[in-house]
Amino acid sequence: MAASILAESVPILLVLLESDNAASELDRRLVECARQAERQVNAEFFGNRAPTRQECGEEVDVDGCGARVTRAMLLGQQKHVLALQCARQVLEELWRRPYSVEQRYRYFPNARVLETVSRQEEARLIKEGCTAALWRTIKPDLVLHSDGDLLRSVLTLDFKFPCPATNDPRWTRYGETSAYPNFNQGQVYKDALGGKPFLVSPRRGVTP
Repeated sequence: MAASILAESVPILLVLLESDNAASELDRRLVECARQAERQVNAEFFGNRAPTRQECGEEVDVDGCGARVTRAMLLGQQKHVLALQCARQVLEELWRRPYSVEQRYRYFPNARVLETVSRQEEARLIKEGCTAALWRTIKPDLVLHSDGDLLRSVLTLDFKFPCPATNDPRWTRYGETSAYPNFNQGQVYKDALGGKPFLVSPRRGVTP
């Protein structure tokens, strides 16, 4: 079995997963989750093809803050739902330790304070559809913990579904008016949770 990109970058995974084969299996199956989600959603909306650049950029809605919602964003949301359902099954089989799925955290970098945001509070904050209420929060797709400390990560993973598919996956960069100006998601995940962050995408697989 091919060497695990995750294990090569995070050697403690070999201890926590108890073998390199298990780490390689984790790589392979998470990437397959991304590919299955990509195929399923694209098939539903576009048949046997991927959306074009023009289709990806079309505005299809406006959120509660008045910000445009593109087709790429909606497709990505639907693909995330499927990929995370698949990832839960993978982690239940391979990761015999705590993990978090789409856990939202409130992070204060200057004070080095990190706290969880409950599902109930998150639902209340976005009830009006305005995501500005979630300023100063982060929400990784998957956070793997080594023990019961759910504020510390061994590994942090985000699924990315570039649209069009020829685009490279990349971490979202925070703007000047955000809580984390001039940083990207991966940098903030690392700073807040400690574990190394990786992207998982259909074409590029697992990448830093």
